[in-house]
Amino acid sequence: MRKIGIIILSVIMVFALFTGCGSNSKSSNNETDNSLQRVKDSGKLSIGLDDSYPPMEFRNDKNELEGFDIDLGKELAKKLGVKYNPVVTDFNGIILALQSGKFDAILATLSITDERKKNIDFVGPYINGGQIIVVKSGNKSMSTKEDLKGKVVGVQLGSTGEQAAGKIEGIKEIKKYDKITEAFHEVNIGRVDALICDSEVGEYYVAKDKVNYTVLKDKLTKEPVGIGVKKKDKKLQEALNKALDDLKKDGTLSKLSIKWFGHDIYKESN
Repeated sequence: MRKIGIIILSVIMVFALFTGCGSNSKSSNNETDNSLQRVKDSGKLSIGLDDSYPPMEFRNDKNELEGFDIDLGKELAKKLGVKYNPVVTDFNGIILALQSGKFDAILATLSITDERKKNIDFVGPYINGGQIIVVKSGNKSMSTKEDLKGKVVGVQLGSTGEQAAGKIEGIKEIKKYDKITEAFHEVNIGRVDALICDSEVGEYYVAKDKVNYTVLKDKLTKEPVGIGVKKKDKKLQEALNKALDDLKKDGTLSKLSIKWFGHDIYKESN
């Protein structure tokens, strides 16, 4: 009987041990995602952005932030019932800043790429863009991407424009700038021969200043643009996706498109 009792006790202890392990494993696998509640409790949606990327996000003459992404961020925050809180960050380090918890999401014309998806998740896309080539008006030496051979090309550091430039054979030098506004200035004064940038930005500059800038006919890439969130923030991602869908359905995105681009990119994409 004593042996039987010991055996029974041993079986119970082993069962309890495995039950406990299973419980701990289940608990760790289903770690609570409080990302949406965190935003609601704070009363604000903190958004990382670069403040020198017109018409997406930039500072006006009064040093106030404005642009398509700024307006979109405010609308998304409103949908979540919180305030919009912009956090200006260098674009080259914006993903690391998100991962370190400096803000809740990135809304800064961030192209969705396979490489970036290894580190963060995305909401959207909210724009389907791509990389274009901008040159000084009157520059007859360039009309296609093949003409970039032997030329000096400007890009924004850490952008997909930098990646696109790196794939073009024969470029003499790729000059990298912290802010895209600096690169446009360099094109204007002739320090670089061409600039590769997002189509929304390039076309905005050209529309405002056709005297100094021209867009070449070649579009180097097609790139969906989305909102970056941390991989573990699934509930926040779901809430932002729903808010974005609602803004498209109720016509808000179309109004913002007409305001900043002069036409409705959402109607054209249907």
